[in-house]
Amino acid sequence: MNIESVKERIGHLDGLSNTLGMEFLSTPDPDTCMARMKVDKLNRQPFGFLSGGATLALAENLAGVGSMSLCPDKISVGINVSGNHVRTVLEGDTVVALATLQHKGRTLHVWRVDVTDEQGELVSTVQVTNYVVSPRKEGGVIRSADDE
Repeated sequence: MNIESVKERIGHLDGLSNTLGMEFLSTPDPDTCMARMKVDKLNRQPFGFLSGGATLALAENLAGVGSMSLCPDKISVGINVSGNHVRTVLEGDTVVALATLQHKGRTLHVWRVDVTDEQGELVSTVQVTNYVVSPRKEGGVIRSADDE
């Protein structure tokens, strides 16, 4: 999936993906996209392990990038995120997330996101459901048409 247009669209915005150091990547498969994130002081627990919350944020943000790539004139918001963490990752390592589209409806997209460590071992598996809607600009803030 080519996500370059979405990266241009959101790249200048401040937000969690920039704060946590997420890097979004295109893939040759039209139903997948990827991201990388180095484990550092911004996304780790006090014990030096990758935070489960940061892992869920990585998955949700990546699935959102994927949904916006599939529907370039829409915005995407996560309405359900559920994950299982099966391995720890230490500060200094990098994780890779691969999002695979499971369902593409008119307003709902379901993604499976597998997060692996540098050795390719599964760290977390996350399911993300996105609500895909038309944007409406109001007072400089993009809102969904359903926010009335």
